[in-house]
Amino acid sequence: MMPNDLPLWAAVYQQTQRWLAAGCFEALVDDLRAVLRLAAGRKVEPSAAIIDSRTLRSTPESGERVRYDGGKRKKGSKIHMAVDTLGHLLALHVTPASTEDRGEVERLTRTVQAVTNDTVELAWVDQGYTGERAASAAAKHGIALEVVKLPEAKRGFVLLPRRWVVERSFAWATRFRRLVKDYERYAETLAGLHVVAFACLMMKQATALAAGS
Repeated sequence: MMPNDLPLWAAVYQQTQRWLAAGCFEALVDDLRAVLRLAAGRKVEPSAAIIDSRTLRSTPESGERVRYDGGKRKKGSKIHMAVDTLGHLLALHVTPASTEDRGEVERLTRTVQAVTNDTVELAWVDQGYTGERAASAAAKHGIALEVVKLPEAKRGFVLLPRRWVVERSFAWATRFRRLVKDYERYAETLAGLHVVAFACLMMKQATALAAGS
């Protein structure tokens, strides 16, 4: 459903696809991240990141991309994401849910270094990224992985150091109803809509800062 004051659905869809293809929203996210980091007293580019993934449950629109994630016990698509220590988006892409997290480290770290001019030296990850394969993939791009492990005597919900930041970022994305499940036919559209969501959220933060200054 679209608001009544917008143009016809086809016109909005076509223009949005043009903006996504041109990387307009990625550029907006990069600029807003720099503004918000400076406002928080940080350097423009981060030196550390947090990497994680989440699985979106499939819908009939998801198509052939849908696979089963045995760890999460869900059928759908997997969102792989890297954020800075403030939770702002650095890199994101979509794969079938059956894809191993370790196998996507190289792609994520390559993108992270591309958008930060090779400033990131450390990335915190969960136990799904253990092993030489993931460590070597990250080291190839000058990033050391640090695994944040669960307490051995875990009972109920445990807030993990550093790791909670990326979980919060995933929660931010689910404020947008379209991103609660996988409603998209194409992986590129699903990834693009996540970038749009983060651009909107970061713009809202920047606007609030400007209003309070």
